[in-house]
Amino acid sequence: MIASVIRPNSLSPLQRREALNGYIAILPWLLGFIIFVAGPMIYSLGLMFTKWDLLTSPSWIGFANFQKLALDPFFFAALGNTVFYTALAVPLQLLVALGVALLLNANIAGQNLYRAIIFLPSQIPIVATALLWFFIYSPTNGLANAIMSGIGLPQQRWLWDIHLVKPALIVMTVWMFGNAMIIFLAGLQDIPLQLYEAAEIDGAGAWRRLRHITLPMLSPTIFFNLVIGIIASFQVFIQVFIMTDGGPGTASMMYVLYLYRIGFEELNMGYAALLSWILFIIVLLITLAQFAVARRWVYYEGIRDD
Repeated sequence: MIASVIRPNSLSPLQRREALNGYIAILPWLLGFIIFVAGPMIYSLGLMFTKWDLLTSPSWIGFANFQKLALDPFFFAALGNTVFYTALAVPLQLLVALGVALLLNANIAGQNLYRAIIFLPSQIPIVATALLWFFIYSPTNGLANAIMSGIGLPQQRWLWDIHLVKPALIVMTVWMFGNAMIIFLAGLQDIPLQLYEAAEIDGAGAWRRLRHITLPMLSPTIFFNLVIGIIASFQVFIQVFIMTDGGPGTASMMYVLYLYRIGFEELNMGYAALLSWILFIIVLLITLAQFAVARRWVYYEGIRDD
């Protein structure tokens, strides 16, 4: 197979004009990325080696922030809480979203109404969602304890219990499965019906069709939701900040909440810059690992591994 390579000097005047128009079209985004994303990221690399309180000029302290990191128990507590939260919340949310998407993909009366009702909670602003669940978990008059009393179980302190605060936050996260569900639903509707018809002719039951057709054909969608879900879970902040503020103790101290405290409450921007880059590296490595492993289980139609 002969590959053709288009060199810049081989472009026609029309192609050059189209290329120039394309660069002009993306110029606002490109300038915004350089000024507000790439520039601050590069600047924060230098801040890792400084002490800066936003009020005075940064002072060079070498590797002191790195030494502090190695002895910082709150850093390890926040990282451990975030990893625990991610390991449970993301798979559970994806399982619920996929299960509901399979149900909503069935051809039933009122299908669009059911989809809208189930999708609606995920569109509630996160602050309102956090306040709603804060009252649900109220130990005195919350809905959660009302349900516990109704089924004969003892009432719990939920967000004020060191052992229940993270499971309570995970339940709230699973409840917000609407966005992942819609993506799964779109992926399900993209699966050719001929595959199911052929499987039924061969005598395949519902479970075999799910295992050998639906899941393989839906694997790119599962992979996308998994990557996005893990990235989002490592950045969880608003609901924890509003509902628990990291308590009780450090039981719900998440990584970004701790980073916020270091940077904007303690005004230690040098140490906060180091924490930011560690978060970036962790998320990057996890994402790269997912792409590496994805070659073994993600199926793309029309692409063959030789």
